[in-house]
Amino acid sequence: MGFVVGPSYSTSMQFFVSTTESASTSEAFQGSQLAQQRVASYADLLTGKELGERVAQRLDSDMAPEELAGKVSASTVTGTILIDVTVSDSTPDRAEEIAEAIGIEFPELVADLENPTGEAQSPVYVAQTDKPGAAFAPSPPLTVRNALFGAVLGLLAGAALAITRVLLDRSVTTQEDVEELTGAAVIGIVFRDDALDERHTFEQVESRTAEHYRQLRTNLQFLSVDDPPEVIMVSSSVPAEGKTTMAINLAIALADAGRRVTVVEADLRRPKVTEYLQLVSGVGLTNLLAGTADVDDVAQQVGDRDLYVIAAGPTPPNPSELLGSSSMAALLEKLRSENDYVIVDAAPLLPVADSWGLAAHTDGVLLSVRHGSTRMEQLAEAGVAITRVGAKLLGVVLNMVPLKGELAAAHAQGYDYGYAAHRRPTGSAAPSPSAVAARPGVSDGAVARVPTSVARPPAGGEWSFMEPAGQRAAPVPPVPAIPRTNRVKPRTLPKSAHPDSAG
Repeated sequence: MGFVVGPSYSTSMQFFVSTTESASTSEAFQGSQLAQQRVASYADLLTGKELGERVAQRLDSDMAPEELAGKVSASTVTGTILIDVTVSDSTPDRAEEIAEAIGIEFPELVADLENPTGEAQSPVYVAQTDKPGAAFAPSPPLTVRNALFGAVLGLLAGAALAITRVLLDRSVTTQEDVEELTGAAVIGIVFRDDALDERHTFEQVESRTAEHYRQLRTNLQFLSVDDPPEVIMVSSSVPAEGKTTMAINLAIALADAGRRVTVVEADLRRPKVTEYLQLVSGVGLTNLLAGTADVDDVAQQVGDRDLYVIAAGPTPPNPSELLGSSSMAALLEKLRSENDYVIVDAAPLLPVADSWGLAAHTDGVLLSVRHGSTRMEQLAEAGVAITRVGAKLLGVVLNMVPLKGELAAAHAQGYDYGYAAHRRPTGSAAPSPSAVAARPGVSDGAVARVPTSVARPPAGGEWSFMEPAGQRAAPVPPVPAIPRTNRVKPRTLPKSAHPDSAG
């Protein structure tokens, strides 16, 4: 910063302003009042252009009068007739020369102003009481001053940048933004989890992320109690907003609640569902729409859940026409009759029109919005596109929300609420809600009253319930699954069925 704030050396002096001799006390008092009135004006003269010209001529300097005047500062001592003057320059010799010239030229300038004709004696004269001394080095030292200057300049620049960024930021960051732009509510908030970017399912990341999707599942189930959505399209405004990850984890959360779920990989241009779940991606949706395969031939089961995936299949030349066809509508109706929920992972709405006709065949659209990335105009246009085709916007999910900020604080992000010491699960899995609902006296969808704590069974064992004191009750026999009618049990597709595996 030395080139910004160069070295500076200063020297000081003082002037005394008085009037001519007075014959009486009243004249002396009046003269003192006159001198005090003149002091403020004389201080301005010391930093003026006229004195600068006189000093430059005396020193035979090529400096402009304005530049020379900028090296001089003057201040008055309140209630007195004294003027303090300081001269600063980058070299000590020049500072002393300028100060000496001012000591000569300033009294002459005052005399010329007070007595312009020179015929009478000037009523006011100026005397130099303290002559300029040797110019001294800057205080504080140059390095300290430069550091302070740099810190202040950095703070100002940072504040200006932050204010500019806030004013120019058009990204979606609040629930109010979403509601104002789309007219739909935020039904889920998923906070950033770097592990989820790599592993894609909440089973393999921290439990708090799983809770975000369980909350989304609950909110989705209560969107419309009388007519709940069953065939749901998941999309986004633009790519890279987390729609596929959201579709997969929402499906897992619904399956964990004892629901039968099928995920349809309907993003025919960039399918990711099978990649994230490590399934076979050869045949799938396009084969079904072309009539060359049946659902039970292509649907793949995910783990041991009642969760199935229909892959995208071979890439067609006309995705928009295929997804908006009557064959697609008939397929979704067939899947509706065989599942509790059908989650359709669709292409982004704005870059291509693939999802527009597809949205009209579903019960509604769930829109993924990336916090701080999706722009307001993009979200607004996506909402317009959905309503334009007669589809319903079920709600919006704010994705990848930072772990610090107003939303994080409002949703108690960072607070832990794990198991109590005497209620820790001891096995590999808890009883599924479907098993609980199937117990005698419990209707489908009702909440059963579970004993104080549940012990997880060993592999191949039976469920038993443990009291806090550690006394084990009689084993509870395994509960059979709820029978469903008109349900097709898809089989897991063997790798030999992959069309690219031949040769």
